Amino acid sequence: MNDLQLMRHVVKLAQLAGEAILPFWRAGVAVTTKADDSPVTAADLAAHRIIADGLQALAPQIPVLSEEDCDIPLQTRAAWQRWWLVDPLDGTKEFIAGSEEFTVNIALIEQGEVVFGVVAMPTNGRCYFGGRELGAWRAERDAEAQAIQVRNAPPQDGRFTVVASRRHSSPEQEALLAGLTSAVGELELANIGSSLKFCLLAEGAADCYPRLAPTSQWDTAAAQGVLEGAGGEVIGLDGQAFRYPPRESLLNPFFLALPKAADWRQALIELAGAIRA
Repeated sequence: MNDLQLMRHVVKLAQLAGEAILPFWRAGVAVTTKADDSPVTAADLAAHRIIADGLQALAPQIPVLSEEDCDIPLQTRAAWQRWWLVDPLDGTKEFIAGSEEFTVNIALIEQGEVVFGVVAMPTNGRCYFGGRELGAWRAERDAEAQAIQVRNAPPQDGRFTVVASRRHSSPEQEALLAGLTSAVGELELANIGSSLKFCLLAEGAADCYPRLAPTSQWDTAAAQGVLEGAGGEVIGLDGQAFRYPPRESLLNPFFLALPKAADWRQALIELAGAIRA
């Protein structure tokens, strides 16, 4: 089975996991706090079990690193060449609040790079999927998938749109936004939860997603695959490609998500470099 065929099977699996989540949505589900103070619900665990079992059946030779099963020693993970990186319910806080902005994220990683990613929205059946060597698509429920692509410049009648988190910012991020305003003009801020921030870029509805606040590897990998398939990229503040090497901490460094061919790319990297220094 090639990677494109494998991705299409994973799309179906992500949709199944989404169906398992929906009965818990807006149903007063109990919330438990994990050791890192992040919330978890029965919906997270139900989706995790479906995904873990499904991936094992689909490709038993590929190990799984999931937010809900991440206590795997570095010594073990360091030997992995190809692995699944999974967030069974990304945006648990949005889910608990009754928002529709939560997703199922499944990514295939090879030697630290994203091969492809799948981001499914349980509430409306929408699904984004793609990879750097494969292309990127958006599919609505029961409809044929449509190819998507980043935009390299804002529309002539619109402002430069920056995607931000509803819940997370930082002084560094605010400084970057101030510098970006000076470089490209007044900004339009699009606030949205979970990995959908990357997907807005991938479908050409926004221009940039800077994240100078904490995230975990499973928060970003799947949507990074979609963005890269649509002609975008994710880079560190040093301008280097954003990767997922095995390491003790599963927290990400800060990053910038943007169209790869944007003419303002270098200006953004210089701004980020100044903040990094």
